[in-house]
Amino acid sequence: MNHLDVFKALSNPTRLQILTWLKTPEAYFPEQQEPFATGVCVGQIQKKSGMTQSTISENLSVMQRAGLVTSIRKGQWTYYKRNEAAFEQLSLLVASEI
Repeated sequence: MNHLDVFKALSNPTRLQILTWLKTPEAYFPEQQEPFATGVCVGQIQKKSGMTQSTISENLSVMQRAGLVTSIRKGQWTYYKRNEAAFEQLSLLVASEI
């Protein structure tokens, strides 16, 4: 985990909002058919945000490179979910070093 990449990823309000939605996806994406264990479809995130798919995809890519989210491809769809282990590491980092 590159700490600088993580903090850069967290410095954007859109990315923070997406991470909040992905923390409890059942509360924010009730219309999704796929089980939430798979993640949330990019299209659902894009629809909820009201932003273009390219903007959402770029934000998700930044978070994935930082290790904050993981993705899985199912057919033509990509699903994202939070990487909870990364948040545990981040919490330990903040508690012990910052």
